[in-house]
Amino acid sequence: MAKLYFRYAAMNAGKSTALIQVAHNYEERGRDVRVYTAALDHRFGLNRVTSRLGPYRDARAFSAETDFQHELRDAADLACILIDEAQFLSGDQVRQLHRFANLGSVPVICYGIRSDFRGDGFPGAATLLVLAESVEEIKTICRCGRKATMNVRFDAHGHRITVGDQIAIEGDVAYDQMCARCFYEGIDRSA
Repeated sequence: MAKLYFRYAAMNAGKSTALIQVAHNYEERGRDVRVYTAALDHRFGLNRVTSRLGPYRDARAFSAETDFQHELRDAADLACILIDEAQFLSGDQVRQLHRFANLGSVPVICYGIRSDFRGDGFPGAATLLVLAESVEEIKTICRCGRKATMNVRFDAHGHRITVGDQIAIEGDVAYDQMCARCFYEGIDRSA
């Protein structure tokens, strides 16, 4: 039975690497997959899922306007749908993917983060946590060695940013993963 999967982690945990590996595994067996990534995240190129380790693959872009019911109308022969940066999906898009997985009998595997730099949830991630039949955490560690569960935004000088738009991909911002303790202690990278 096909279902909707949500594989989540803090930043820099290897989500894109895992997605690329899953796509490779299907394709190595002669199976077709369709890969999507968020149009607004083009740090490594348009329509591309890129691992920080170097591997990448081409993908289709989704935006707030993407209608997955329309997009997937011809996808019955696919073995799997893979979504990177799934936190940027809308709640309605997650519902469309959930419906497709369950009625179209094609697994949909979504990779993303749960929360932003303030500890607030992304709408797509929140809906995935409710609807996904399988939820799996991909683990990574904080600088202190504990399990990282939070994401933190920094400016170009390593000072922590605690206010601003939920999404900031371009400009002089960087992100790091932290455990909850370091997140609440307000650790800076500038020291």
